[in-house]
Amino acid sequence: MKLKLDLDDLADDFFDNTRLIGIVAPVRNYQFCWQLNQLLRYDFRINNEIEIQLLKKQRHYYFSIFEYREPHNSLAHYLYNNQFDGEYLLPEFKHLDFLWLMKGDTVADEFLRSLMAAIKSMPGVQLVMELTNEKIRNKGHLIF
Repeated sequence: MKLKLDLDDLADDFFDNTRLIGIVAPVRNYQFCWQLNQLLRYDFRINNEIEIQLLKKQRHYYFSIFEYREPHNSLAHYLYNNQFDGEYLLPEFKHLDFLWLMKGDTVADEFLRSLMAAIKSMPGVQLVMELTNEKIRNKGHLIF
């Protein structure tokens, strides 16, 4: 008997009850996280254990992920670098510098709107948009 891993099911489970924001901000990831932490009183820290590794054209590409878990609920925030050395985590969104995934608890529309407005107010941020699951072709790249 052969067992086949169904990546579509895996992606559906991973993205169940998540919200994803795309951000254009041509600044270094650690500077961006520092600004977010100052503005929102969050504590984003790099988590090397969940770094995404892609193999393309016989080369390894590493996409760092910063993580922040809210203290009083089960909501976790993950900030992905969308670019590494000319390659993209989500090639369909080459213009985006960062991807912000919220997972683990329901994210109300109002919370998302106020968060996006706060991010937009930061220096260097040019665009903040919600990414719906239907728009993402390479969902599997975000799974850690």
